[in-house]
Amino acid sequence: MLIHLVNPNTTASMTEKAALVARAVASPGTEIRADESRAGPASIEGPFDGAMAVPGMLARVEEAIAAGADAHVVACFDDTGLDAARALSPKPVIGISEAAFHVASLVAEKFSVVTTLARAVPTIEANLARYGLSSRCARVRAADVAVLELEEPGSDACRRISDEIARALVEDRCEAIVLGCAGMTDLARELSQTHGVPVIDGVAAAITLAEGLVRLGLSTSKIGGWAAPLPKAWAGPALLRLHGAG
Repeated sequence: MLIHLVNPNTTASMTEKAALVARAVASPGTEIRADESRAGPASIEGPFDGAMAVPGMLARVEEAIAAGADAHVVACFDDTGLDAARALSPKPVIGISEAAFHVASLVAEKFSVVTTLARAVPTIEANLARYGLSSRCARVRAADVAVLELEEPGSDACRRISDEIARALVEDRCEAIVLGCAGMTDLARELSQTHGVPVIDGVAAAITLAEGLVRLGLSTSKIGGWAAPLPKAWAGPALLRLHGAG
C-alpha cells in the first residue's frame, strides 16, 4: 500500500517531521511518500496562505496519482485544498483535522483544539461545523505560537502549547485535546503523558484512517461535488495539467 502524505506549505522540515510520525504509525508493508507543495507559502496561517498553497499542493497530488498512490493525506490542519484533492484523485483523500476530530469524538465526549495563532481559529471552527462536530468541541484555543516557531531549535513553543492544554482542561472541562497544526505532530505522545488525557495528532489519525479505507476498498464518490474535473481550456501558467487541459 502506498499512502501519499502531502504538506501544502513549502517547508521541507515540516514534511520530514510529519513523515516520521506517519511511518511510525503505518502498518508493515505500507509505504509513505511524503512531499511538500511545489509552490506557495512557507507556512499556512489563514485563508490567504491556504488559497495560495492549493495549486502547488495539487501538483504533488497529481504526481502521486501517476506513481500509483492508494490514498492521500493532506497534512495541514486547515484541511487546505481537501475538496479539490478529492475531486482530482480517484483514491481516498483524508484531511488531518477531519481525521483528528473524528478520532477525538471516539475517545471523549468533549474535546478542545489547541492551535497556533488566533487567525487559525475561524477556519477550524468552520470546519468543525461542516463536519458536524461543533457540539463535541468545547473550544478552539490559540497558543500564540507561529507555525514556523515549531521548527526552531530551542523554541519554547512546546511549553506554551502545554500551558494552553492545562488551561483547556480546567476551563473547558474537556476530556481530550486535538493538536491544531501539522507542525505539532511530534508533540502528541509527550503532551498526553504530561496531562494524562488523550492528545490527538491529525497526521497519525489520518494515516490510520487512510489505511482503513484502502483495506475496505472504499474511495471518494464521484457522482457529486467530488466528481473528476471537466476538461477545459487553461489560461496562464498552470502548475498542473488536468485531463490534457492547457
